[in-house]
Formats: sequence, C-alpha cells, structure tokens
Amino acid sequence: MENVWKIYEFGKVELTVLKDISLEIAPGAFVVILGPSGSGKSTMLHMVGCLDLPTRGKIFLDNRDISQMSEDELAKNRGQKIGFIFQQFNLLPNLSALENVMMPMIFQGKSEEERRNRATSLLNSLGLKERILHRPTELSGGEQQRIAIARALSNNPEIIVADEPTGNLDSTTGKKIMEILIGLHKNEGKTIVVVTHDPNIANYSDQVVNIKDGQLVLNHFAQEKVLWGE
Repeated sequence: MENVWKIYEFGKVELTVLKDISLEIAPGAFVVILGPSGSGKSTMLHMVGCLDLPTRGKIFLDNRDISQMSEDELAKNRGQKIGFIFQQFNLLPNLSALENVMMPMIFQGKSEEERRNRATSLLNSLGLKERILHRPTELSGGEQQRIAIARALSNNPEIIVADEPTGNLDSTTGKKIMEILIGLHKNEGKTIVVVTHDPNIANYSDQVVNIKDGQLVLNHFAQEKVLWGE
C-alpha cells in the first residue's frame, strides 16, 4: 500500500476512513492490524484483500497495481490468491459444511470430484470429519469458524485475510482458531493478515500494525513488540 486514502461521499458530506496509509506485507508474514472499533482497520483489510479500491494512492499485489486491473482480473486474483475469514462466518445456511467449502472452487472451474475431495480433506484436517453433512445451524460457533477456514483454504490461496476471526467465540475456542492460523503460517508458509481490536491477538504475530482514526500510529516487528490496549 502506497499513500492510500479511502474517502466515502454521502451527498455533500465526505467521510475519510483511511489517511495516507503506507504498508508493506512480506510473503509468508503473519501480520496483525490492531485498533479500536471505527479506526478503519476493516476498511484497510478490504484494501489488502482487493475487495475495495483506494480513493487515492496505490495498492500492489505481486507488483501489479490493483486499480489497473479489470473487475474480472480482480475477481480472479481474489479467488486464486486470497482466502477470507469473517467474524460472522458468512456460511450459506442451506448448504452443508461440505457444500460450503466446495462453493469457491466452482468459480475456479474445478470438477465436482476435485471439489468434493479437496473439501473433505480440509474438513477432516480441521477435525470436522463427523460434521461434513451438517448445516451451519447445527454446529457450534467454533465449528462454523473452522468450516469458514476450510472454505478460505479451498483454492489453496497464498494469503489468508481474517476480520475479527475470534470476535464471536469464547476465549478457549478463539485460541484454537488462532492456533490453526499459526499452523497455516508455520507449516504451509501462508501469509496471514488478521484484523482485531484484541491486543492479545498480537502475541501470535510477526508484525503488528496499530491503526487509529484511519492513520498508522505504530508498525513494528516481533523482536521489538510492545502490547498496548485501546
């Protein structure tokens, strides 16, 4: 991200959410974007995940400016390179766990056999072997979030972006979810970017970015880490 601004216009009123943000995320890093509610951290994550474009400034993914990509190119990059995990899980309620995980692979042209085998393998690896035919309403919050992680991994992306992934979970379940993300980082070399308001999550990261009122106020690495509250 180079000098990124995000400004929303509501009639004659302008709302500046991000102000001159510059940030580099290295391949294979585990980055936590930390800030209170309303600080602009989720908007920043949407930029990192190519879900939104900046009003001013540039965002590069693999040395390509995403604002120069067509909508089809952006969608292709999101589908192939980036996996998303959300606080609200965002699972499709009428589909089983297996079908939810298979869904993103449809858009990448995978055969049904490929989709089913990949989804089954991912759910088994996350301890959900007995839950693959259950619908989200039949599962606990922790189980739903593990399904969401499996779905994020379905196309084997290089980058996982997670928006408050433990926000709707109790502390024990939240810790298990963070351990899964650490495993993906350490064992598979995934780049992990987590947005949170919880300073304890910073303990898991290589790099902590503190955002307040749409501006970066701290950006530091594990060896110089200091935790702070809101």
